[in-house]
Amino acid sequence: MTLLRRELGEALRDERTAQGRSLRQVSAAASVSLGYLSEIERGQKEASSELLTAVCGALGVPLSAVLSDVSLRIARAEAIEAGLTPLPLARAGKPVSASAA
Repeated sequence: MTLLRRELGEALRDERTAQGRSLRQVSAAASVSLGYLSEIERGQKEASSELLTAVCGALGVPLSAVLSDVSLRIARAEAIEAGLTPLPLARAGKPVSASAA
């Protein structure tokens, strides 16, 4: 079963690591506790819209871009669960990973 919080956390972590930033740097910039941001990235906690806005702001990416990425990840995971061949994911012309792959 695909969980929104897991896909969202993975998308945020992928963006952060692609920027070469530490969890500590992003948590400080977003004014979010390091432990809580870590739990969100691991899909253990549900993030509020306010927290997502703060983290996306700290990462310098639009919330809409992150949510679009998450939507593609979920669509891919659903296709895999249904036994279909999913289309590869791409964002800004670069492939992105999916936890279901």
